[in-house]
Amino acid sequence: MSVKALVITGPTASGKTSAAIALAHRFNGEIVSADSMQIYKYMDIGTAKPDEEEKEGIPHHMLDIVEPWEEYSVAQYADDARKCIRDILKRGKLPIITGGTGLYINTLVENIEYSAAPEMNPEILAEIEYYYAQNGAEALHFLLENEDSEAAEQIHFNNVKRVMRALGMKRSTGMTLAQRNAASKSRPKEFDFTVYAVDTPRDKLYNRINLRVDKMLEAGLLDEVKKVVDLCQKAYEQGAAHEKTLSKTALQAIGYKEFIDYFDGKCDLETAVERVKQGSRNYAKRQLTWFRKAPWVNWIGLEELTKIELEV
Repeated sequence: MSVKALVITGPTASGKTSAAIALAHRFNGEIVSADSMQIYKYMDIGTAKPDEEEKEGIPHHMLDIVEPWEEYSVAQYADDARKCIRDILKRGKLPIITGGTGLYINTLVENIEYSAAPEMNPEILAEIEYYYAQNGAEALHFLLENEDSEAAEQIHFNNVKRVMRALGMKRSTGMTLAQRNAASKSRPKEFDFTVYAVDTPRDKLYNRINLRVDKMLEAGLLDEVKKVVDLCQKAYEQGAAHEKTLSKTALQAIGYKEFIDYFDGKCDLETAVERVKQGSRNYAKRQLTWFRKAPWVNWIGLEELTKIELEV
């Protein structure tokens, strides 16, 4: 079977972006980002978004498509990414989906259709919101662990919005996340994906993460965070945004909320930097856990990845 779409994934700072660009040169490909933070405009340094020089002339899609004060869902991503993949294939090129957002990649590979999801009972959601207000994020996540353990494993307790939705959907439909996903795969399979994940020794990966944070600071990350916050404030004053700061989804980007706390006087710079590094290492660990469970992932070293042979 010929490869119709290639996926290059793995934990943050593993080198997947450069590998994908090298493969795009070899196989006449174009890159479709699967990074939930690189979709945001102006958030370049902190999301390790490739600049024009790093792209090496390879077309990149799904970058810089959303304002930092706007929300963006996995359902929107699925629709937008599939449009990109169709267009690339139509032009006779190889789509190379590249990024580390497990939910995005899972949606494409597992052929999940979110538009068919049932509605959540508003009374149930109100009960969940009240419980969270009274007991906090960790207690809310514990409820999800008891009612849908697989969903709880995939969603960090700090991502309260997703925890609430998962719990609300379970109580509204009586179905777990896995059961709903299975039911949503009724649409005909549109693409054949071959998936590779970069396998990097844990100590080497963590060193790469720490070094990358230092380089981001040298490249002007603090100034970038200030700029993004100012743009969000201006958008709010002009009525274009509902909040004075980044949207809830944009604030999930490691390296922004930590330095916003620093600017607000909630911590010193050294503490903020360490929180970014620790948060990035924790995120890499969660990515590894996510992708290790996927049966369709082929783990491979970075050097070996750039030498793979494909029938395209």
